[in-house]
Amino acid sequence: MAGKLQIGIIGLGKFGFRFGKALVDLGHDVVGVDTDMDRVKMAQNVFTQVYQADAIEKQALEQIGFADMTHVLISVGESIAASAMISMYLKEMGVPSVWVKAINDDHRKLLLKIGVDRVIIPEHMAAKEFAHRLAVPGFIEYLPFDRSMALKELTVKNWAGKTLKDLDLTNKYGIQVIAIKADGGRRRFRFIPRADIPLKEGQVLVVLGKAEVLGQVKP
Repeated sequence: MAGKLQIGIIGLGKFGFRFGKALVDLGHDVVGVDTDMDRVKMAQNVFTQVYQADAIEKQALEQIGFADMTHVLISVGESIAASAMISMYLKEMGVPSVWVKAINDDHRKLLLKIGVDRVIIPEHMAAKEFAHRLAVPGFIEYLPFDRSMALKELTVKNWAGKTLKDLDLTNKYGIQVIAIKADGGRRRFRFIPRADIPLKEGQVLVVLGKAEVLGQVKP
């Protein structure tokens, strides 16, 4: 597939496993590593490849081929020292994008000083997404590799009678309509909709764009 990523997951606990599974479901190659054999066995039928190894050993990372990965997520539980050392090794190996799960803000600051590309504090992410679901009607979710981007459902009112070409949403707001729920229905989607068909009041548009912008659009 075009744009296929080569992704490594170090630490196959709940967060690492679910993160990797979601990426496999999207069609990407995912290589998992953990010291725990039970976790390795659980991931073997899901990930592209899985290894039982100690990622704190730089040689193990090199032998598995982490230098060839486009993205690596480090999710090694409560061990601040382990996540910091593994992060340093991966950056020395030239991995373009290193993401790390942190346990608190001090951990996040340390990781950023090492030079990681993104720090994830799951509890903060979950709280922010829940707040958006509560405060922004139609909010669906953030996108995995860019937390500034989100999907949202917009119900047509002011845009009724206009076409997507008329609205020029990409140039005006930087957002893209990726699907229309036919006549506002819950299950029937029309993906990549034509730009020359007038919209109807009550139709639901699924749009992609910056979360802060999506909250301001009045469809």
